[in-house]
Amino acid sequence: MLASLIIIVFFVTRMVGDPVRLMLHPNATDEQIQTVRAKYGLDDPLLVQFGHFLSGLPRGDFGDSMWQRAPALEIVLNRLPATLYLAGVTMAIAFPIAVALGIISAVWPRSLADRIVTVLSLAGLSIADFWLALMMILFFAEGLGWFPTSGFGGAKFVVLPALTLAARPLGRISQIQRTAMLDELANGYVTTARAKGLSERVVVLFHTLKNASIPTVTMAGHEVASLLNGAIVIEVIFGWPGIGSLLIQAIERRDLTIVVAATVVIAALVITVNFVVDLIYGWADPRVRFG
Repeated sequence: MLASLIIIVFFVTRMVGDPVRLMLHPNATDEQIQTVRAKYGLDDPLLVQFGHFLSGLPRGDFGDSMWQRAPALEIVLNRLPATLYLAGVTMAIAFPIAVALGIISAVWPRSLADRIVTVLSLAGLSIADFWLALMMILFFAEGLGWFPTSGFGGAKFVVLPALTLAARPLGRISQIQRTAMLDELANGYVTTARAKGLSERVVVLFHTLKNASIPTVTMAGHEVASLLNGAIVIEVIFGWPGIGSLLIQAIERRDLTIVVAATVVIAALVITVNFVVDLIYGWADPRVRFG
């Protein structure tokens, strides 16, 4: 899958236009344009360029950025910690709250608490990220002055973008958790556990919750992958120096090497997340290991 993505991204980025003309002054001469093309190998036939590109991949060499005059992979990896930090804080907020809300909603179905959780989860799924980000800035940053409007630094800088991004995974995970818990609570082993005199807390937290974790973990993994490749708008709005904002800047400047390097790094992260989720399956449910 990663190999197919590399091939597609390479050829698509070569079809979007001439990056050299965008990089140089509009009055640049043909001689200057040809010199820059020769420097970056863009005057070679497309298959020759692809061959040079493939030969550098084992060394992590995607080429030098025409925009920043540095190795593209190094530039992308310098932005990676900020993206991972934002995704980690977002899930640290969303996941435990979503699981707790899903449990409450399932233990007391059709109650007032269940209706409130449903409304909150649907709101989280429905609100547009960019609108919520602007409202966060307007109210908490500009109005109350509690947090900075943008930038990267201490804990205060991550609160607003993380809360904005947490709305959607919170809504999705809580709904999945509710459905999974309701299915498990209807099984015979729960009735048996209750008949043995176990408290409802023990039945829910130590018997049902783990068995209901597979769909929840699946959705959590999907949300982490989405944060790694889909937080571009939020990074731009909050001036967050992650891979998403770098990718937008590279596209605007037609810096093909950074676009390809960033896309490959994001794809590798998503594949890693899916692999970790598969490992968690085996830990959470022994039937997966022995099946």
